[in-house]
Amino acid sequence: MSVEFFKRLGWFVILCVAQVLILNHIHLFDIAIPLLYVYFTITFHRGTPKWMILLWSFALGLAIDVFSNTPGLASGSMTLIAAIQPYLLELFVPRDSAENLDASIQSLGIGKFMIFSAILLVIYCLVFFAVEAFSFYNWQYWLACAGASSLLTFVLMMAIESVRKK
Repeated sequence: MSVEFFKRLGWFVILCVAQVLILNHIHLFDIAIPLLYVYFTITFHRGTPKWMILLWSFALGLAIDVFSNTPGLASGSMTLIAAIQPYLLELFVPRDSAENLDASIQSLGIGKFMIFSAILLVIYCLVFFAVEAFSFYNWQYWLACAGASSLLTFVLMMAIESVRKK
């Protein structure tokens, strides 16, 4: 077993426990919920097989669904951004970069990483809250939840990324 597997497993457990025990109980202004576990999918290496990204992300989404009583919301949304992540990452990395280049501020630069992670995060939140509402009757509330949750999660992700070591 490689060291990368155990690092991924550690992030899996830490983000799952943090989301279920702490972050699910934060409802800022009854709109914003930090969905920090999305960070797990955003940080996959460039050369990681697509099936592995899908499998890890679905498993984390399923674990969040089981412990948060949100049947299918997190797993479906995580699988969607796991399918998008490798293709979007290719747009932000130089063509001649290494296959094991990870998506981080150190490797991409702060501007590219912020745009890359913001795109994936906004897609995730839009899909997550659309499936949760299952209706566009109150679309203003849906957009407010998606936007505020994206912003709150983005701030938390940047805080983690600023102290994370390669």
